[in-house]
Amino acid sequence: APCSPKPNITRFVCTEPTLNTFPTGLPTTTLAISVEFTALATLLPTALVGLHQLQELHLSSNCLATLPEALLHPVPTLRVLDLTDNLLADLPAGIFTSTGHVQHLVLRGNRLRALQPAWFRHLPQLQWLDLAANALVEVPPAVFCPLHSLRSLDLSHNRLASLAPGALAGLKELEQLDLEGNRLGTLAPTTFAPVPALRLLFLQGNELRALPTGIFVPLRHLHVLDLARNQLQALELPPQSRGSALDLDISGNPWVCECPLLALLRQAALRLAATHDTLCASPARHQGQEVATVSWAGDTGC
Repeated sequence: APCSPKPNITRFVCTEPTLNTFPTGLPTTTLAISVEFTALATLLPTALVGLHQLQELHLSSNCLATLPEALLHPVPTLRVLDLTDNLLADLPAGIFTSTGHVQHLVLRGNRLRALQPAWFRHLPQLQWLDLAANALVEVPPAVFCPLHSLRSLDLSHNRLASLAPGALAGLKELEQLDLEGNRLGTLAPTTFAPVPALRLLFLQGNELRALPTGIFVPLRHLHVLDLARNQLQALELPPQSRGSALDLDISGNPWVCECPLLALLRQAALRLAATHDTLCASPARHQGQEVATVSWAGDTGC
C-alpha cells in the first residue's frame, strides 16, 4: 500500500496521487498528519481513533465531498485543520463538538453554499478562519458570535451580494477581514461596529457604488484599506490615529474629483497605492488625470 506509516513517528506525510483510502496503523505518538494531493474521496468515522495526541490534520487537495460527523471526536487536542481544495458542499452540524482547541481552520476552495451556526459554537479558541473561494451567498447574522478569539477572517471570492448588519457580531478581536472578489453592492452603516480592533480591511473587486457616511468611524486602528476595483465616486475614511499613515488603495474606481474628495485626500495621512490607476472620471476638466496629482496641486478652488 502507498504511504505505509512507520512506528513511533510524530509526523506522517503522504502525497501519493493514487491513494484512495486513509492510511491505517498510524502510531499513537502521531502529532501531525498530512494526506494531500491524493485521490482520497471518503473518510471513515473511525479514521482517527487512537490518535488522541493529534494536533494538526492537513487534508488539502483531495476529493472529499463529505465528512463523517464523528471524524474529529477522537482528537480533542487538534489545533490545525486544513481542508483546502476539496469538494465539500456542507459539513455535519456536530463535526466540531469535541475540538474546542482548534485555532486554525481552513475551508478555502470548497463548494460551501451556506454557513451553519452549529459549526462555530464549540470553537472558542479559533484565531484563523479561511472560507475563501466557496459559493457562499450570505453570512447569517451572529453566525460567528462564539468566535471570541478570532483574529483573521477570509470570506474573499464568494458570492456575497450583501452583508447583514450583524454578520460580524461577536468578533471583537478581529484584526484582518478579507471580502475581496464578492458581489457587494452596498454595506450597512453599522457593518463594522462589532470589529473595532480591525487593522486590515480588504474590499477590492466588489460592486460598491457608495459608502455610508461614517461607515469606517469604529475602525480607529485601521492600517490598511483596499477599495480598489469598485464603482465608487466618493470616499469615506477611518479616523486618523496619531503617528501612523493609512495604506490606501482606491484605484480602479470612477472618482468624482471635486472638493469633498480632494480635500479629504489632502488632509489625511495616507500612503496611496497604485496612483497611476487612480484616476478622475469627472468633472470633464480632470477626466483621466491621476487623483493624487489633482488633489496635491492645491489649485482646485477647494
